[in-house]
Amino acid sequence: MENLTTVELKAFVPARDFERSKAFYQALGFQMPWSDEQLAYFHHGSCSFLLQNYYVEELAKNFMMHLLVEDVEAWWRHVTTENIAERFEVRLLPPEDRPWGMRDFVIDDPAGVLWRIGQNI
Repeated sequence: MENLTTVELKAFVPARDFERSKAFYQALGFQMPWSDEQLAYFHHGSCSFLLQNYYVEELAKNFMMHLLVEDVEAWWRHVTTENIAERFEVRLLPPEDRPWGMRDFVIDDPAGVLWRIGQNI
């Protein structure tokens, strides 16, 4: 039998302003153990993605990420306490209970990538 075990799946997230996006994700709580001129590797716990120094507006408008967390209210407090929306001039919508059994909030990154950060309820 073949070994089809997966190890990791990473999205390539676009950045209009690479340095600003790197600062945004670090403020959000992600660690950046590696970066060069074209890519930056970010992770938080077992979740990770690659930020790319590449941007196409039509693609960024449709790009969404979902981060499933244990405590969405703790993440909300962090985002609001750190004034991330104001510092990076991004959209932030408060937590809501969704009909699909999740409580989440929405935050856009500096390139317009929509993030849903939520927990199962």
